Amino acid sequence: MKDFYLEILHIDKQTGARYGILHTPHGDVEVPMFMPVGTLATVKTLSPEELHQMGAGVILANTYHLSIRPGAEIVQKAGGLHKFMNWDCPILTDSGGFQVFSLAENRKISEEGVTFKNHLNGDKLFFSPEVSIDIQEKLGADIIMSFDECIPWPSSYEYTKKSTERTLRWAKRGLDAHKREDQALFGIVQGGDYEDLRKMCAEELAKMDFPGYSIGGTSIGEPKDKCFEMIEYAIKYLPNEKPRYLMGVGSIDYLLGGIARGVDMFDCVLPTRLARHGALMTSYGRVNIKNEKYKEDFTPLDPNCDCYCCKNYTKAYLRHLHVCEETFGKRLMSIHNIRFLIKLMEGARQAIKEDRFGDYMKATLAAFGDERGF
Repeated sequence: MKDFYLEILHIDKQTGARYGILHTPHGDVEVPMFMPVGTLATVKTLSPEELHQMGAGVILANTYHLSIRPGAEIVQKAGGLHKFMNWDCPILTDSGGFQVFSLAENRKISEEGVTFKNHLNGDKLFFSPEVSIDIQEKLGADIIMSFDECIPWPSSYEYTKKSTERTLRWAKRGLDAHKREDQALFGIVQGGDYEDLRKMCAEELAKMDFPGYSIGGTSIGEPKDKCFEMIEYAIKYLPNEKPRYLMGVGSIDYLLGGIARGVDMFDCVLPTRLARHGALMTSYGRVNIKNEKYKEDFTPLDPNCDCYCCKNYTKAYLRHLHVCEETFGKRLMSIHNIRFLIKLMEGARQAIKEDRFGDYMKATLAAFGDERGF
């Protein structure tokens, strides 16, 4: 794809973290970056204009869910996801592979693919590499994913090996089925926490010459050190010049730890999910807005934040909205949490360019005051 490539502009001398520009058919975006999740072709409660103002570059949408509602054909008739959701910047779609993990009680895996039970009405659904690619081509995102199996942690070596080998066969089938030249299809590295399987998967995917690579099977309940090990096991066998995407990560410690290990792209539902429950990320730590102490706190949520929420409203007002279950409160807090992570990435990019990312990571985590990163 001539319109899709990663231009690496600087490597941090402290950690090896990368700064660059990801070129796509719908515009260029700086990396490392955080991608807000719009599961159903919308980031919950927020408009495209608000996401632009926050500095969002890429939005993620969910293939499985959109295939059910409204259906890939409807989106295709609308002119693809960009027109359907009025987003003129890059879009990434997952493959449905995560649902192999999250809907484990209602699915059956075979060599051909995965049979699901529709979580809405119980109807039988079938996903294969070819079906997933067909749906994603109709949706029309700039970046699409190979169909894979996201296995639970922990899993036995025998099962992980069998699953990883099948994921590689599925990757080849998806690559053969993919026809649109304006979409970048990423391979997904699986292999659990077994270094030899991660190595095998990464090397075999690299031979297939995908435009980019995702690191799957992380952030599903394993300890942080295991997650970082799995990232390291995969990255050292992937091509340096291709983008690297760590799937489903949104807490501060995991984001910064991933960047330090050479990851370029991240996504997670965490910031909007937390916001809906009144939990907020700030430069001085976690805030649970329902706490009684904020009832008469007429100061901004985060004096170091430049988002619409922090510039215009107080903690007392946010608490009032949350206690009253007002949608406007969920909107304001979602704006803040997403902007917080995007701003975190802006700071990370600047630190990389100035060869001080290690210091930036240490200072950011210390200021947050919680080594769990939320």
